[in-house]
Amino acid sequence: MKALFYTREFPPYVYGGAGVHVEYLAAELSKLMKVDVRCFGDQDNVSKNLTVKGFPYDNPTFDNSEDKLKAIFKTLSTGLHMNAEPIDADVIHCHTWYSHFAGIVAKLCYGIPLVITTHSLEPLRPWKREQLGRGYDTSSWIEKTAIEMADALIAVSEETKEDVLKHFDVDEKKIKVIYNGINLQQYITTQETSTLDEYGIDKNKPYVLFVGRITRQKGIIHLVNAIKYIDADTQIVLCAGAPDTPEIGKEMEDAVKEVKKTRKNVIWIDKMVTKEEIIQLYSHADVFCCPSIYEPFGIINIEAMACDTAVVASSVGGIKEVVVHGETGFLIPVEQQDAAPFEPINPDKFAKDLAEGINKVISDPKLRKTMAQKGRKRVEEHFDWISIAKQVEELYMSLKK
Repeated sequence: MKALFYTREFPPYVYGGAGVHVEYLAAELSKLMKVDVRCFGDQDNVSKNLTVKGFPYDNPTFDNSEDKLKAIFKTLSTGLHMNAEPIDADVIHCHTWYSHFAGIVAKLCYGIPLVITTHSLEPLRPWKREQLGRGYDTSSWIEKTAIEMADALIAVSEETKEDVLKHFDVDEKKIKVIYNGINLQQYITTQETSTLDEYGIDKNKPYVLFVGRITRQKGIIHLVNAIKYIDADTQIVLCAGAPDTPEIGKEMEDAVKEVKKTRKNVIWIDKMVTKEEIIQLYSHADVFCCPSIYEPFGIINIEAMACDTAVVASSVGGIKEVVVHGETGFLIPVEQQDAAPFEPINPDKFAKDLAEGINKVISDPKLRKTMAQKGRKRVEEHFDWISIAKQVEELYMSLKK
């Protein structure tokens, strides 16, 4: 068995949960079979069972194109280049819409079974139009075409499976729920504090941590709005970069500036940090907050739980299958609009409820310790990449002719 991954993200160019997923799944699967990875970038690595080849994304051909359409044109171009080299895999496995066009071409031109992992779904992310303009219609078409022609689909949560069935014409028998995972040997509590020192985090004061991209989906603005309701002694550490658009980046900057006028213990790390740094931040946080308004799985929650950190998260999507309310953290209900973009009907109430959950965890050391222990135990029992890779291998084998 040999698998070929198509993906936009792969180290060293990872900026979201899908990239993390692909990195670790490829590594674990390569212990079971040969894996080729074709990605956006300049990678060129060969190891025993894992080959990684990057393909240029920043094509100067499209420099004069409309800004919001450049991503579409460059993605289509990269997808074609990914297929220009011969393919000898038994299965093609695509991750995110950026890679789906490459998967469509591969299935049509080479007749190889196509597997799609649904990390997120375009119909449920209408805010992407801010980033892509009419290109959002194109990304939606690419995703729909790939999903409906795929030989098998992996949904990262039960709720994601239901979303696929609702929005696409797909045989339910083709969908298998396989959760995201984590490297349990890497994501463990560390006593190292150099990252805290670097960014001026007071080791003698509690802090709540956010990790994620600056995007509507991740709901960071709701946590920023909750800061005024969080206990004054609690530090706020926002590890947030890679804004979807300059506009949302400016919105975030303005909101943080405003809250800093009355509060000095807000620390914004506005760049993508290393794994070693993020593990330090998770390890010493008193609570991790995930205020997403749409989240098919939410791999950041299991990263935090693996590092013995209690979680306060919005009760949406796959998060409800990861965080156990009252045991590994608190799930915060959010009354949302019936249709995407799912923004809270009452944003201030959601902000207050987030703050209440954060305050409750931080003010109760015994509860915090218990949640931390149960969180780590849950990750060990349900989200280990070793068992997840075996499930993926079984799915591949079911497609082999």
